[in-house]
Amino acid sequence: MTDPLFLLPELADPLPAVGTVIELGGHEGHHAAVVRRIRVGETIRLGDGAGRGIAGTVVEATKRGLRVEVIEVLPPTPPAALRYIAAQAPAKGDRSELAVEMLTEVGIDEIVPWQASRAVVRWSGERTAKARARWITAAREAAKQSRRLVVPDVADPTSTAELLELIKESALTLVLHEAASTPLAEVPLPAAGRVMIIIGPEGGIAPDELAAFTDAGGKLVLLGDGVLRASTAGVVALAGFRLR
Repeated sequence: MTDPLFLLPELADPLPAVGTVIELGGHEGHHAAVVRRIRVGETIRLGDGAGRGIAGTVVEATKRGLRVEVIEVLPPTPPAALRYIAAQAPAKGDRSELAVEMLTEVGIDEIVPWQASRAVVRWSGERTAKARARWITAAREAAKQSRRLVVPDVADPTSTAELLELIKESALTLVLHEAASTPLAEVPLPAAGRVMIIIGPEGGIAPDELAAFTDAGGKLVLLGDGVLRASTAGVVALAGFRLR
């Protein structure tokens, strides 16, 4: 089993050299020492969430956190030629956070909360900041779970009009829809650039939104015979690309 990963955004630049002792405190340190019960002598990884990290041995563990001696500077995560973006309409209950978690584990680079017209869940006022904070937390925890040194970005909530501009900036935009005739597996990927996947809400994507997306250059694609939930459709699409 790989070493557990904890996030320490304030890692120095350049990264601490082998032999340096690092403090992991605050909430993350408390979680490592008290919740995860990491003990002296265990090996863990510390990452900054932006692709850099170190491996180290725990030399002290208290209720406040850990002291870790660096034993290896990890190779940084290089930028990929393709950047995958998920425009995800919020779902009911905890299904939004579930979608964020699974997208992160499969390898999404950015998640854009899309305020679709038929979405049952609406973000407004104070609810917007709280809901986005939950998505950020879900992405952060899923990155740690999957040992990713890069935590996906979670953008501010985006309207349909703003999403149309993102389509124009992307090398490829796929709109997941049960009425599409082109299977996802038949869509070629570009050599580089942004690949955006648009996932509609439980109520479906409205006809005027579909028309606007296709007019802007989006391509309707089919995932299979059944209609997937809003929380799982994007994950299936992204996994299909990642497995190519």
